[in-house]
Amino acid sequence: MALDAITFDLDDTLWHNGPVMAHAEPTHYQWLVEQIDACAEVATSLADSFPLEAYQRLRASLMQRFPLSRGDHSWIRERAMFELLQVHGLDEERARTWAAAGFDRFMQLRHTLEPFPEVEPMFEAWAQRYRLGIITNGNVDVRRLKLDHHFDVIILAGEMHAPKPDTRPFLSALFQLGTVPYRALHVGDNWEEDVLAAQRLGMHAVWIDAKNEGERELPPRVHRVTHVRELPEIVALLDDRIR
Repeated sequence: MALDAITFDLDDTLWHNGPVMAHAEPTHYQWLVEQIDACAEVATSLADSFPLEAYQRLRASLMQRFPLSRGDHSWIRERAMFELLQVHGLDEERARTWAAAGFDRFMQLRHTLEPFPEVEPMFEAWAQRYRLGIITNGNVDVRRLKLDHHFDVIILAGEMHAPKPDTRPFLSALFQLGTVPYRALHVGDNWEEDVLAAQRLGMHAVWIDAKNEGERELPPRVHRVTHVRELPEIVALLDDRIR
């Protein structure tokens, strides 16, 4: 029986995510600082009370305080802005309003990205033959990228409180795609969260070694490539083997 479903990670699998976050992280927070300081509700600048590093530390502490939500990056980020704005001196309603606005600004910047040029034609071809899905720990909304029409299933693992390598997002995707592990392939850049998590369930896996970590001994059903453009060759090979 041939391969019938393929699931994908997003960040650093279908695009370079490092530059996106390197821009979005300081830029959205600087925007928030400017907006809060312009309101003049508090005499001290937000940047003085809470520099970017303090905001980042607060997010890390929230992951410890709320372990079930540690993978929900959207909730953690907005909650951090809400808490620091309250400590800064805003009342609860204003803090909540500005935290939501700050998060919206972050998400605008988060989606200022370009998928690799090979991605769109690859999906166009594969959507006619395979059921396709997304399993991500991130918070990118593929609808904003106009890629969602290719996918039968989109799993935001962090928001279901089961970030990869938890097996639940993989099992949910397989169930919704109507397939079984040995007929499914997962593609991702993270060795633990994507590759080993899928392989241990019995799925095939392709490791996108985007950081060029180098050759290593690969467990059964695992293949290594350095770029998404190499995927069609691996998929064709798997189809021949599984038949």
